[in-house]
Amino acid sequence: MACSTASLAATLLAFALLFQACLAGRRLTALVQEPGITMKYHKGALLSGRIAVNFIWYGNFSAPQRAVITDFVSSLSAAPAAGQPEPSVATWFKTARKYYASSKARFPALHVGSHVLDASYSLGKRLSDGDLLKLAAKGSPSRAINVVLTADDVAVDGFCMSRCGTHGASPRFRSGRFAYVWVGNPATQCPGQCAWPFHQPVYGPQAAALTPPNGDVGADGMVISLASMIVGTVTNPFGNGFYQEGSADAPLEAATACAGVYGKGAYPGYAGSLLVDQASGASFNANGAHGRKYLVPALVDPDTSSCATLG
Repeated sequence: MACSTASLAATLLAFALLFQACLAGRRLTALVQEPGITMKYHKGALLSGRIAVNFIWYGNFSAPQRAVITDFVSSLSAAPAAGQPEPSVATWFKTARKYYASSKARFPALHVGSHVLDASYSLGKRLSDGDLLKLAAKGSPSRAINVVLTADDVAVDGFCMSRCGTHGASPRFRSGRFAYVWVGNPATQCPGQCAWPFHQPVYGPQAAALTPPNGDVGADGMVISLASMIVGTVTNPFGNGFYQEGSADAPLEAATACAGVYGKGAYPGYAGSLLVDQASGASFNANGAHGRKYLVPALVDPDTSSCATLG
């Protein structure tokens, strides 16, 4: 009996040591970090000073839709903003300011500029990149980010298939040079691609869609794309600013390198841990101007080389 007891004790001890070894192995594996996301500065010019954000509304947009998007841009102010409790859009945008620490430029002060309404579809309902530049030229010719927003019945080359928005810059003219952004309304054409997580995705894990914070899948989806493109414009306005090493033709920038990440713990099909409005059940992660709530994408924090989320 003594031998059996000793043998049993030895066996249990061996299992215990094996379990501890496995547990230690798991802990060591958990401590292995993913490679950092490095945004290299390619020494190009950055935006600086007071910059107007002008809007070119192409197609039919309701007044509430325009207000959602215009209020978002108003929320980007780096100054303390009344009515923006934390976490706020202004705090989120300050991550982009960190990129300017390694350049000689001063971080730009964005402000809402002019509005151009083109409800007559002057260039038709199918647009090329050249058409987008023509529309962007209706805004200010210099010291501006001219934002072209296309309605949900407008087809743009590459929309839904490979992009939800884009940004670039005008050729250099004597009168100046402007940066521009284009974002399409995905409400009817591709909500599964460009309005996620407010619509179920076309592919991959089929988690339940979240309730948009402003009650409009199209407008709230456009805010996500606009937020990403504005940060890309500020940190890489002319294609030679900050972006991850790789193809300069389609670089991963401060926001696009964190695609699909909105809150802590995010993974494919799950946007991450978000705040929920108790009255509407809407999901959001940032407070904005005029009591607005928004969902904004994670940004690569150059201090940590990782995707930073609010909260």
